[in-house]
Parts: sequence; C-alpha cells; structure tokens
Amino acid sequence: MYSVASYGQMIADAPRMDAYVTALRRAVKPDSVVIDLGCGPGLFALLACQMGARRVYAIDPDNVIEVARQAAIANGYEDRIVCVQEYSTSATLPEKADIIISDLRGVLPWFQKHIPAVVDARQRLLKPGGVQIPHKDFLWAVMAEVPEEYVKIAGPWEQNSYGLDLSSARTFVTNSWRKVRVKPEQFVTEPLQYCVLDYKEIENPDFAADLCWNASRSGIAHGFVVWFDSELSEGVGFSNRPGEAELIYGHAFFPLQEPVQLRTDDRIVVRLSADLIESDYVWRWSTQVFSPRDSEPRVDFKQSSFFGTPLSAMQLQKRADSFRPNLSEEGRATAEALALMNGEVSLEQIAERLAKDFPERYQANQAAFNEAAELSLKYSQ
Repeated sequence: MYSVASYGQMIADAPRMDAYVTALRRAVKPDSVVIDLGCGPGLFALLACQMGARRVYAIDPDNVIEVARQAAIANGYEDRIVCVQEYSTSATLPEKADIIISDLRGVLPWFQKHIPAVVDARQRLLKPGGVQIPHKDFLWAVMAEVPEEYVKIAGPWEQNSYGLDLSSARTFVTNSWRKVRVKPEQFVTEPLQYCVLDYKEIENPDFAADLCWNASRSGIAHGFVVWFDSELSEGVGFSNRPGEAELIYGHAFFPLQEPVQLRTDDRIVVRLSADLIESDYVWRWSTQVFSPRDSEPRVDFKQSSFFGTPLSAMQLQKRADSFRPNLSEEGRATAEALALMNGEVSLEQIAERLAKDFPERYQANQAAFNEAAELSLKYSQ
C-alpha cells in the first residue's frame, strides 16, 4: 500500500495529472456514474464530481480511503461520493458505472493485482460501451549501458573493505529488477515497442514476449530498461520515455547476469515473461547475444526473480509436500482467537482468554488485545 505522502507525489506529477484530468473531463456527463478504482485519497472522485458526475464510487481497501471520505465532506460532495473500503473484486454496487478511472500500476502495468482488478471491474461494474481510463499502455524496452546502476546492484557483493567473500548474494541481486532513471545517451540499441495492453480487451494477467535488437553502437550492456507510455483516451496520454519529462513511475531495469561487451550489429534476443503468482509477479528473462553471421550465441543467460529471494533450508522444508506441520505457540494463539471470532464474543473477552491460555506469550491483557485487534482488522466482517 502507498503512504499518503506517496499519493501526494502522484498529485504533484503535473504531466500525469494533466492527462488524466483531460481524459476525465472528456468522459464525464451530467448524469455520469463514475468508479474511482483504487481511489487512494480520492482525487479522481473529487474531480469527477467537480465536472458534474451524478454519483462516484471511490473504492480502495486501504485506510487512506478515510482521507477520501473527509475530502468529500470538505468539498461538499459527501452526498455524491460513496466510499467503499474493500478490494474492488469483492465490491458489489447498486448500479453500473459509465466510467472507470484508475491508476493501479507500479513502475510497470504488471503490478500486483492491477490487471485482474481492471478486468473484473470492466466485466462486472461497467455498463456496456462504458469508458475506461486508461485505454491502453504501450510497453517499450532498450538495452542500456548503465555502469553506475550495475555497480549499485552487484558492487557491494563483489568487493568490500573487510576481505570477506560475499559473492553468494550476487545471484540474488542480479535476479531482481529495480526502478531506475536512464537517459537516451545510455541506449546501446534502438527502443523497441514489444507489447500493447488494451484494457478494453485484456483478460490474461500474465505476459510473454520475445525482444530482439541489433546493437546500434559498441558498448557494454548491463541490462535492459523497460517503460510504458499510456493512452488515457483518444489522443490524450503521456510518455514515460527516457528523455521526456520525468514521471513518478521511473523505468524498470533488468540486469544481466554479467555485463556484456557489444559490437555494432550484434544481435540480442531476450525472452521476457511475467506470471502472476498469488499477489505478485514472477519475472523471467533469458538473454542471448549473437555475433553477426553466427548461429550459436556467445552469451546465454537465464534469470528470474524467483531466484532473487533467498529461501532458507527451513523454509524449503516447511513448503515440502511431505512436511507435517505442527502449530507453534503463535499459531495456536491465532487459531484460538479466530475460533472465538464468531460474532458472540467481544475483543476484550477474546484478549482475556488468550492471556489466560498463553501466559508466557502475553505478559499483559493489552498485548493479547492488540494481537486480537489486528486479527479482527484482517479477518472480521
């Protein structure tokens, strides 16, 4: 979840905001019903009311929706904005919307449950022929020479002032992508548009594509950089391309396993994919580099964010299909608290029971109450 300060940075991003405001103004009519999907502090909801919308449903599972609720009151729109604090995929509304506006992306559109949320909202909550903002995202990629970024990633694990071998961590950091900002002069190939996400048609949250370039100059490739440009409505959008005005999103840098010396006209092929697993994506990128007229690659790397997270032997053991789990004291306390949440027992009574049954875990009723309250926030209705 984003902090309120992070939402402030989004509001202050003028090129992004100007494009969204223009697209929304084109769409809103006096009788419009609007959904602000992932509303955060509710800015789009407020703007839709300002533009004349009859009803706006501001949906967000996070507590920041309280900011939206207070803003609706402060601006005199409390009778037109309905705040819904839950995931949109669980929300039911009394009417369908004429317009859905959202920005649930991260650095890239393949971010957490962004695409499933948009697909679900389009199918369940939008009138036939309704307007979606954004319409499309265009994905671009380029091979880049970024030695400073690569040193930030791999450098601490390759050499240090203490004479220690820390190379075991290098595999993890080079199998993880990160947010960067690059400049056009760092390109070693021409930018390639490799995907268009059409939000009026998209169904599958996963993605795979082959990216193919010829090196446009000699240089050292440290990885490839990915960004998106957005079409919010016909003729209205923004570009996140390096060299344009900087937007909040930045660029995604996928490091190579090792830096690669490129010569002009070398051919680079990257197989890039993203698969949504539970609430996040597993990225894979396989990179081959061919010299002109060679059929066999001189470089062949296989990388994945799956290998970017260390897993201890104990974690692997606990995930094995033959493992027989036995609840820890924390697990037993959690199970007991959840069993007592049946609509008949107060949180105070649950805390008293936990403190009595697990005296070594809870030195005071307040500690038991705090834990029960957190479980209530997460699981009660």
